[in-house]
Amino acid sequence: MAQPMRIDLVSDVSCPWCIIGLRGLEEALERTAGLVDAEITFQPFELNPGMAPNGENIVEHVARKYGATREQSAANRETIRQRAAAVGFRMNTSEDSRIYNTFDAHRLLHWAAFEGYQAALKHALLEAYFTEGQDPSDVDVLVSAAEKAGLDGDAAREVLSSGRYADEVRHAEQLWQARGVRAVPAVVIDGKYLISGGQPPEAFEQALRQIAAEGT
Repeated sequence: MAQPMRIDLVSDVSCPWCIIGLRGLEEALERTAGLVDAEITFQPFELNPGMAPNGENIVEHVARKYGATREQSAANRETIRQRAAAVGFRMNTSEDSRIYNTFDAHRLLHWAAFEGYQAALKHALLEAYFTEGQDPSDVDVLVSAAEKAGLDGDAAREVLSSGRYADEVRHAEQLWQARGVRAVPAVVIDGKYLISGGQPPEAFEQALRQIAAEGT
């Protein structure tokens, strides 16, 4: 019998290592099907909660936040592009890409969980931003992603315009930070096992098998 597990993935839709970690985790779950019985619940984390409405150029942002040079920024993007490609994701960021606020995206993801489409929306949002270069703070982009995920576009637009789930998202962000999550992606299994970073499928698979063995 498969071992039931709760998997919380704390992440942001503007975090490139989060899609790498998500794809790695999903592949690991496929490899351990029959051994592990789990679905991923996405928890909110904002890398840049104070980001201005129009966002910021990625090179300028990385230089200001981390002190990286333009050359270092380009090398980092290439590393991320290769790692993403290894797990089947197309990363199209460039020196002209921008960083945006993602709070409304997290509100929409919170709603999507009730509708049973959270994972599909997460993928749609990541593709909209990293592959298509769209603004995940833009209402029309968010509604389009919701429709792509199988959700009702009018209902998604109503959630966004009403401000619903703002308190719930802020509470969840504070909760996971209080639990020690300071960087993403953070994969938390059964509330006690933490796997940090955009790990490859093999690392997640090994961890899942070990946790499953401990639970038998």
